[in-house]
Amino acid sequence: MQVEPVETSSVPEGFMLHDRRSPVTDPWRPIWAKRSETAFHLGLYLAEAHTNSRGLAHGGLISALADNAMGLTCWLHRPESGGLVTVNLSVDFMGAGRIGQWLEIRPEMIRTGQTLAFARALILADDAVIAQAAATFHVAPPRG
Repeated sequence: MQVEPVETSSVPEGFMLHDRRSPVTDPWRPIWAKRSETAFHLGLYLAEAHTNSRGLAHGGLISALADNAMGLTCWLHRPESGGLVTVNLSVDFMGAGRIGQWLEIRPEMIRTGQTLAFARALILADDAVIAQAAATFHVAPPRG
């Protein structure tokens, strides 16, 4: 199932095409990113390929994008690390996203230490909170 092209003028201000590709997220493209000094927001317009059998944003999509945005946000605070690996991820669902809505992940880094980093995120559909997420990441030592 193909995701329909999005008119770029409708993408919220500050978002650019997300250039970090992954086999798990490639079928969901286009995915948009807005990077600041402290956070890495992700967003997309919900299409049929993003939904469950009831036509609502799939929990797996929300979980994967939240994990991605929180991990990238923690990496902004630890760019010298060898990368981050998810140790724990929890998502609480409290609403639903529907086809055509702008789904946005708004993460924030809570704390980062020598070996662990912690983040949380709000997940919104057209600016209404539909889920919240929290994650713990293992901070790998610098490579080489």
